[in-house]
Amino acid sequence: MNPQARHPSESMVIKSELVLPNDTNTLNNLMGGRLMYLMDVVGAICALRHCSHGVVTASVDNVSFKAPIALGNILTLEAKITRAFHTSMEVHIEVWAEDVLSRVKTKSNEAFFTFVALSADKKPLPIPEVIPETEREKELYAGALRRRQLRLILAGRMKPSEATELKALFENL
Repeated sequence: MNPQARHPSESMVIKSELVLPNDTNTLNNLMGGRLMYLMDVVGAICALRHCSHGVVTASVDNVSFKAPIALGNILTLEAKITRAFHTSMEVHIEVWAEDVLSRVKTKSNEAFFTFVALSADKKPLPIPEVIPETEREKELYAGALRRRQLRLILAGRMKPSEATELKALFENL
């Protein structure tokens, strides 16, 4: 094990905000762009904590809006690193909306963001390994390589024939 390896709990970020009128659209729901901004911020903080270097957002996987986040809701974002590759790392972000009056908390969104660690001269840097602890962390860690290969294929940086983890999913069908 790498002595610099870290557990996801060491870099986890939880941030809550109140949804105010300036954050909403004409339907009094949180604007998608504002949510993406907040997700990027918590993801970057998580990645910074993990690698102790500056980071940039390299990609954002599908962000599905499962439930609206209304004016007056408390928005809670939870970011946790799932896996580190050589110079990039995947961060899983979950978004919860809480109606304070009814005390109902709803999972609104989730996504995987990829960050790259950079040196002062803007060159990619090696990242410490991730050591998953909980069952959920182990599941996310195991799926991270498949998600990475899919991202690389979609970006045109990997040929589908090179995606060994994705191929393995279909070999037994």
